[in-house]
Amino acid sequence: MIHQIITIFETIILAYLSIQVFYLLFFALAGKFSNKKDFPKAQKLRKIRIFIPGYKEDAVIIATAKDAIKQDYPKELFEVVIIADSFSEATLSTLKSLPIKVVEVSFEKSTKGKALQKAIEATAIAPVDIVVILDADNHMTQGFLHAVNDAYEQGYQVIQGHRTAKDFKTPFALLDACTEEINNNIFRRGHVAVGLPSALIGSGMAFDWNLFVNYLKDIGDTSGEDKELEFRIIRDKKDVAFLDKKYVLDEKVAKTDVFSQQRSRWLAMQVEFLEKYFIEGWFQLFKGNIAFFNKVFQTYLFPRVMLVAVMVLWLIVSFVFSSERLNYSIGLFLALAFSLLLSIPSKWYNKQLLMAFLQIPGAIISMLKAMFKIGKARKQFIHTPHGDSEH
Repeated sequence: MIHQIITIFETIILAYLSIQVFYLLFFALAGKFSNKKDFPKAQKLRKIRIFIPGYKEDAVIIATAKDAIKQDYPKELFEVVIIADSFSEATLSTLKSLPIKVVEVSFEKSTKGKALQKAIEATAIAPVDIVVILDADNHMTQGFLHAVNDAYEQGYQVIQGHRTAKDFKTPFALLDACTEEINNNIFRRGHVAVGLPSALIGSGMAFDWNLFVNYLKDIGDTSGEDKELEFRIIRDKKDVAFLDKKYVLDEKVAKTDVFSQQRSRWLAMQVEFLEKYFIEGWFQLFKGNIAFFNKVFQTYLFPRVMLVAVMVLWLIVSFVFSSERLNYSIGLFLALAFSLLLSIPSKWYNKQLLMAFLQIPGAIISMLKAMFKIGKARKQFIHTPHGDSEH
């Protein structure tokens, strides 16, 4: 009887882990072997507005603003709008000296969604065609706005750029950059390759202006505004393009304590949207909206670092207790490792990457700390640096 119970328990665990691993493997292969084409050059140049919300981001916002106005897009056709929440007077003065618009905001509880709504109100008198959302530390590579316009002309009302690391200041920053490239390959490039919408990240993304205004109207008091937008967009069966070859450079997390804080917010948002859309996901599946169900399904998944940790723990338990499924478990772990390693850019394979891999135990400990802080994070959804969400 005890043996049967253990067998059932083991089967359930392996089934759950197998679903996750093969899901990642499928999209990792799809992304790796996809055809990375640029969109045809647009015949018409649209008006673009760039929103850059920041909360106490004095250290980086001026450099970001100066970089944004240097885009190789006609100056009369794009506008940079800094949404300044709790900036110093010195920073505001410098920003106002630049050829940009500054919208000052202040809230009892700050969120990016609220900041963006205020910016919409402040600029509504001069509507544009496209709005681009950046984080306060994001720098667009040249040609990014042209690429957004090209995709827009092909009928895409929602566009996600390829966000990647600005630099690798520490081995841990490189590890964080690897996780982003893994997600780019699996949840953006791989999904687009099989006909599903690209996942949004929270920055480096663009929207049709009217669409964005309508979706943001009642976004609510959440710091996961990009995920809420994504669920609404996919519920309406709108496609999301991925600009695979046009980059938005992002500052990566260099320390484990910051990583833990960031992941606790991400995990809190994952739980929030799992609870909110779990039932609707099944209804949408029965209605034929596979993309929406897929998006809800992603809230069931372990974060990649945690999945590695769980698989290692499972292998140890299986080995110690001489599990009958040890060989299968080893194969499953190898499939997971292959999926993740396949998704890291080949040019990154060097001595520095090895040093980054040595940071994995620290990342796992940080994830464990983050899990214990989920409850606190759900009560304190605050617009903070690196507040965007990711899978």
